Order: sequence, then structure tokens, then C-alpha cells
Amino acid sequence: MSSAPPHDLPAAAPSSPAATAHQPPVVVRGSSLPTLLAGVLAVAAVASSGLLWQKLSVIQEQLARQSADSGALAIEARTMARQAEELVRETAARLSVTEARVAEVALQRSQLEELMQSLSRSRDETLVVDIESALRLAQQQAQLTGSLDPLLAALKTAEQRIERAAQPRLTPVQRAIGRDIERINRAQVTDTAGLLARLDDLVRQVDELPVLNAVAQAAASKRLIATAPSGAAPSADTPWWQATLQRSWEVVRDEARSLVRVSRVDQPEAVLLAPEQTFFLRENLKLKLLNARLGVLARQFDSARADLAAATTAVNKYFDPASRRTQTAATVLQQAQAGMKAAELPRPDETLSALATAAAGR
Repeated sequence: MSSAPPHDLPAAAPSSPAATAHQPPVVVRGSSLPTLLAGVLAVAAVASSGLLWQKLSVIQEQLARQSADSGALAIEARTMARQAEELVRETAARLSVTEARVAEVALQRSQLEELMQSLSRSRDETLVVDIESALRLAQQQAQLTGSLDPLLAALKTAEQRIERAAQPRLTPVQRAIGRDIERINRAQVTDTAGLLARLDDLVRQVDELPVLNAVAQAAASKRLIATAPSGAAPSADTPWWQATLQRSWEVVRDEARSLVRVSRVDQPEAVLLAPEQTFFLRENLKLKLLNARLGVLARQFDSARADLAAATTAVNKYFDPASRRTQTAATVLQQAQAGMKAAELPRPDETLSALATAAAGR
């Protein structure tokens, strides 16, 4: 390195040998500064080199340590990988065994579900068949007895059994049973026992009904009965012979009046009916009433109504319409006919249809 001489130094005068000999030696300071700088730089370079070497040593130590750690980690990783591979193989074996067991359990579960469904279907089918049989039997009992109580009892019992079964496929049957119960409760059915009792009373009263051609004799008998008490108790002032004569005159007068009778004849065959034919007329009327009774018991209401209509015609034609007994008999016959018009028993058709649908599995 070289440096220019400083400008503040005085310029050197031309030296002569004499002057040079007498002047003292001058030390030039400008030549030591570069050396000092060079030394400083060399020291700095050595120091930096030492620091770099020290850092390089530390880095080498760290690299060596990290390399050793990495080797240990690699060995540990290989060990763990080997263990993991063994664990995977063992897990795969266990998984295959588990899958086989799961497949076996699934098969058993499917078989158990099929068995349970089969048992449930068989139980439901048995319940449906039992309910249908009970309803048909109750319907027959209701037709025989003329009462709705057996049918209502069977429907309520069927509803309770379906509620206990708690099967969704039987819900339509339960709704149909509820509608049938409501419809049967609203139905009006004639009391068959009361109707039969009225018919029996009417059969017993047939012998007491007055025939139309016996009106004169009945009237004469009534007059004799009415006059008997008055003639039986004559006054104390009337002599006995006069009372006897009065009674005889009344008897003769009634007999004379009965010889000739003027009346309106609406039914000539009833007036001309012979006494021996009256017996057969009453018996024929009894037979018609008994046939009507049998028709009610057999639930043959059409034939029963026909027999009652024929009996009503015979009563109105051959018996005295002015008699209270005849009027009562005609009223009973009309009430019986009107009662049998509403005597048709309702049927649980909706419930039976729902049971058939449930049994078919639809």
C-alpha cells in the first residue's frame, strides 16, 4: 500500500551536501501507519479466522451430534416400523377373524329376525283368525237371540286384544272395529222377547174376540145383564106379581127385538159365517200368529210380516171392529208389523273386510 505525502508537510528544500551534514536526522511517521493498519487487519483476520474456526467446530460438533441422533432415530424408526409391520399383520389376522365372526353373527341375526317375523306373522294370523271366528259366532248368536249384546261384546273384546298386541298392521282393523261399534250402538233393534210375548198374549185372546155376526146376541146379553139388577131389587111398594110381570115383559121385548135387526153389511161373508166355521176361523187366526212367531224366532221377517198382515186382515174382516178387544188386537198387530220393519240386525261387514285384508297380508 502507498499513500501520498500529506499536504501540510513543508516542502523539502534542495539539499546541499553541507546543509545535509549539519542537519539532524528526521524520522518520517507516514511510513508506519500503513504497517499499523496492516497489522491491525492481520490481527482482525486472525481473530475472525479463529472465531470462524471455533464456529465451524461447534457446527461440526452439532452436525455430529445430530447425525448420531438421526442414526439413533433411524434405528428406532426401523424398529418401530418393524413392530408396526408385525402389528399390522397381527391386526389383519385379527380383523379377518373378526370379519368372519361378524359375518357369522350377521347370519345368525338375519335368521333370528326371520324367525321372529315368522313368529309374529303366525301370532298375528292366529289373532286375526280368532277374532274373525269370534265375530261370526257372535253374529249368529245375535241373529238367533235378536239382541246386539253378543256382537258388541265380541267387538269390544277384539279391540282390547288388538290393543294388547300393538301391531301396526292391525291398526286398520282396530279403526274398523271402532266404526262398527259406533254404528251398532246407533242401530235400533226391536225387542224380540217383548214382541214374542205380545204375540203369545194375542194368541190367548183370540178365543175372546167377538165375531161380527154375534153382535146382536152380545147386545141382548148386555141388556139382560144391565136390567137384571134393576129387576132383582123391586121397590117395597111394588107387589111381587107386578115385578114378575115386568121382568117377563122385558125378556119378551128383548127377544122380539132380536128377531129383526137392521144394520149395514160391509162384509157379507162375515155375517153369513156359520157357528161351526167360527171355530176354524179362530184356529186359523191362531195358526197365522204362531207362524209369525216362528218367523220372528227364525229371523224370517218377511214371512212373519206377511202372516201378521193376513192376521190383521182376518181380524178387521171377521171380528167386531167396535169391540175394545178387537181394537186392542188390531193395535198390537200394527205395532208388531212396525217393530219388525226395523228388526234387521246390523252386520260387522267393515271389520270382517279389514280382517280379510290383514289375513291376506296386504
